[in-house]
Amino acid sequence: DPNEDTEWNDVLRGFGILPPKEKPKDEIEEMVLRLQKEAEGKLHLFLFVLVKPYERMNLKELKEAEDDFDEADMKAVEMYRQQRLQEWKRLQRRQKYGELREICGEQYVKEVTNAPEDVWVIIHLYRTSIPMCLLVNQHLGLLARKFPEAKFVKAIVNSCIQNYHDRCLPTIFVYKNGQIKGRFIGVAECGGINLKVEELEWKLAEAGAIKTDLEENPKKDIMDMMTFSMQNISAHKNTNTKSSDVMKPNIT
Repeated sequence: DPNEDTEWNDVLRGFGILPPKEKPKDEIEEMVLRLQKEAEGKLHLFLFVLVKPYERMNLKELKEAEDDFDEADMKAVEMYRQQRLQEWKRLQRRQKYGELREICGEQYVKEVTNAPEDVWVIIHLYRTSIPMCLLVNQHLGLLARKFPEAKFVKAIVNSCIQNYHDRCLPTIFVYKNGQIKGRFIGVAECGGINLKVEELEWKLAEAGAIKTDLEENPKKDIMDMMTFSMQNISAHKNTNTKSSDVMKPNIT
């Protein structure tokens, strides 16, 4: 028994072969810990009882219990009711949106222009025959789930605008309060044929439609590389020009 108090075990402990003997916990220390836990439990119970009853009620229960509250309670209840209403509205909105919905031209005014004042609307006009449009729809579907507070819709362009030219597709409009706050028209403005969902997220965030957690433009590195390449090309041309000037014969 390694815990047995024998001379041989003491020798083995001295060489580190056996672990040190476990010291019995002090009875006073154990009592303090037990009393501390009991005190914490009583404090939690006290705080639970102390909480105003309306803070544990839903909107229906608040309405039914109005007669039981005094004037001070009624003010607190009204503030709490407004808080719960806002939470309920946010929940309803998250349940209402959260996906890329298909609409037609007849629904444009209702779904886009006349959307609630506090709602950002992103609408994509597209054609299924254009691959870039399909890519944008795929990305917008992901962003709609990530940002359910914004309204994401798509519409086949012919149902909204007749004779719209293919070179203007994809077309993304960003609306707020019935006004266009941002627009991306054509492949280049939408981000190019290699568009990534993070790049589109950044564009919509810049327009104000969503609040992204991205810290910088995902396309920044590519843009910096292009700028660096253009600077190198320009410097190379300048060097070649200077070299050519040196080699030119001096004609008098």
